[in-house]
Amino acid sequence: MGTVRTGRPARTGRPGAVEAVVFDFYGTLVRMVPPLPPTHESVFLARGLAGPAARWGDQWAVGPGDGEEHRAHSATEESYVAWERDRLRRRALDCGVPEDQAADLAAELDRATKSLALEAFDDVRAALTALRARGLTVALCSNWYWDLDRAVERTGLADLVDVVVTSARTGARKPHPLMYDAVLDACAVAPERALFVGDMWAPDVLGPLARGMRAVHLHRPDPAVRGAAPPLPDGAARITDLSALTDLL
Repeated sequence: MGTVRTGRPARTGRPGAVEAVVFDFYGTLVRMVPPLPPTHESVFLARGLAGPAARWGDQWAVGPGDGEEHRAHSATEESYVAWERDRLRRRALDCGVPEDQAADLAAELDRATKSLALEAFDDVRAALTALRARGLTVALCSNWYWDLDRAVERTGLADLVDVVVTSARTGARKPHPLMYDAVLDACAVAPERALFVGDMWAPDVLGPLARGMRAVHLHRPDPAVRGAAPPLPDGAARITDLSALTDLL
């Protein structure tokens, strides 16, 4: 279940002690940096498809939705990518793309969306190093593509992460309970001994709380998700920098 790299055995500590810290990936540990990927609009326009481009909408809203379950398509990387591209193909047809162009366009849009240059935030390495020095399991649980483990390696964080769980391999997207079950199983910890840290409200705060985990809302000064931070529910805390995690623990 999920993309998993096991690290440390389960520990027994004082009652209620945190044994695993689970992080969201994008917007929490890493951000997008130049060169930015081609926009979907530019892909359409390069093919002379101005009309469908205008009907396409937000390129970041064309993938699976938060909370969506798709286990039937997550058996292998090939089946998952085929499902992703078929979703894009069917949407393209609905937007008026000629049938003989739709499959090639979908493949190009898929490649464009995933050609991300990522960089870890400045506070990440020190924070993860400090957590591992305390004997805690460090895990990722992210709504991401199949290759989350490879993205972690490219951002230079692989040596600081014990467990990696991605929605693509798990078959559901946060805040679906399958995601939290997958990361808890991989970490071999009970929900009350896991702390979830992320920048997205429902996937990273409300979802973990509903599963019995503790939650920390990371609201950076330059957040990937804009808007005012919602009031904190019971069991949640808020930080603006990952260096504050050690105080919470």
